Amino acid sequence: MDAWVWWLVAAAALGIPLVLTAMPEFGMLAVGAVAGAVTAGLGGGPVAQVVVFAIVSTALILVVRPVARRMRAERPELTSGVEALKGRQALVLEKVDGHGGRIKLAGEVWSARSLDADESYEAGSQVDVVEIDGATAVVM
Repeated sequence: MDAWVWWLVAAAALGIPLVLTAMPEFGMLAVGAVAGAVTAGLGGGPVAQVVVFAIVSTALILVVRPVARRMRAERPELTSGVEALKGRQALVLEKVDGHGGRIKLAGEVWSARSLDADESYEAGSQVDVVEIDGATAVVM
């Protein structure tokens, strides 16, 4: 069997632990093995094949890992549920004051009260949701 076939077998073998363990380093080694297969297919000797494999694999690990780590650290926090409603605007349906009222928030009708008990908001005005207290939106 030709050397390039062995390199492709090695790439496939490195792909198996990549899928099972989700360790991207195995994928980078698999790409290095594919580079070794290309070198063998182009007529490179065994030493050239191993050198290309080592250089490509090392370069990928040195370049891709820090970028991936940085991307994981800078990932925006996804909010869901009532946390996602904080900071959104709502339409007042019934007068909202310190004792209660109704707003339309994210397509749903919510009970609401004003953050400042002395403030009131008339129907048709826009308010900002400060927090969600149980089933009541606190607005300003």
